[in-house]
Amino acid sequence: MATVHHWTGLEARALRLALRLSVRAFAERLGLAVATVSKWEKLLSTTEPRPDTQAILDTALGRADASVHLRFETLLSEMAGPGQVAAGRRVTASGPRAWEYESWTDDLDRAVVALSRQNFTFADSLLGRWLNRFKATELDDKGLYLYARSTALLGDLKRDQGAVLGPLSAHHSYAGARSIFTQLDIPRRVAQLDLSLAVVAEMSGDLEASARTYETLAVDDRLSRRDRARARLWVGTALSKDGNHDYATRLMQAATREFEDLTEPDDWSVAQQKLALARRGVGDLTQALHFIDIARSSGSADSPMQRVRLDTAHGHILLSDAATRDDGLRVLGRAAQTAAQYGLVHQLRSIDSVRASSEGRPGPRQR
Repeated sequence: MATVHHWTGLEARALRLALRLSVRAFAERLGLAVATVSKWEKLLSTTEPRPDTQAILDTALGRADASVHLRFETLLSEMAGPGQVAAGRRVTASGPRAWEYESWTDDLDRAVVALSRQNFTFADSLLGRWLNRFKATELDDKGLYLYARSTALLGDLKRDQGAVLGPLSAHHSYAGARSIFTQLDIPRRVAQLDLSLAVVAEMSGDLEASARTYETLAVDDRLSRRDRARARLWVGTALSKDGNHDYATRLMQAATREFEDLTEPDDWSVAQQKLALARRGVGDLTQALHFIDIARSSGSADSPMQRVRLDTAHGHILLSDAATRDDGLRVLGRAAQTAAQYGLVHQLRSIDSVRASSEGRPGPRQR
């Protein structure tokens, strides 16, 4: 809650307005003369209540609920002009308040939605609002949990933007979030971050290490059944990228059955897409087209990211057959346009790699 170290007429007026009381009602609440409150209203920061009256104001503020504190601090920030900065510094907050935790939680929910729509600018502003406001060392366990969640979501944002490694990357954010969840002793969150770090390793080209981590996490009881199925699917993805398409297909099919049992249509559709690419890898274009058609018709491509992934996979398969090469280039062009529109840098690199491979030239290096 806010604490006023030294009251002036300015803080007194802000408290009256925050309590939504008239001058007369505020005076009655404090047990003071109306003329005294009127004087505060007129002189603001150039007048100071007597010490005993300051104690009365302290009590009134201390008994107010969180919504009043929020209005009080907001009003003070709006009322404090250039000549009143010193007055504003006399009010401090003792760490995050209940209303801030509620607002932080709401913003995290909004950030999740923004990320699902690839609205990176809005998601970044929501996360930065809190990560820049507090230091982890200032927070209690609840605050640390929200801080770690925010950091993990920032990792998702960086991953989707293609910033995989480095000091401002998905890897850095995921590692930071993992450290906090370890400190809080929340094993499920730690395992989820291990999964995210393995995805980053795969994206950076370290297929062998990522596959080993996926294999371990696929049978890790810290994870939910859905997350274990995702790990199994991603084992297959890493193996398929490394050329082990047949075993990858078996693992992906097992994950697909798991997603069907769990009634997870989005994950199930992604699994169909991965299966399509694995079958393309062994030259089975009939099955590859079958699986990609299932993925495209499943109705799960609501986000720009998933549309780009589906078009990239579809274009990759079409390019594998000389008879459909032109169609493949057209589909990849559409995917590249959407990826550029939404800033999906990693997907643009993947599209360029597919084009380069079809033309027999080196693709871009993963970063």
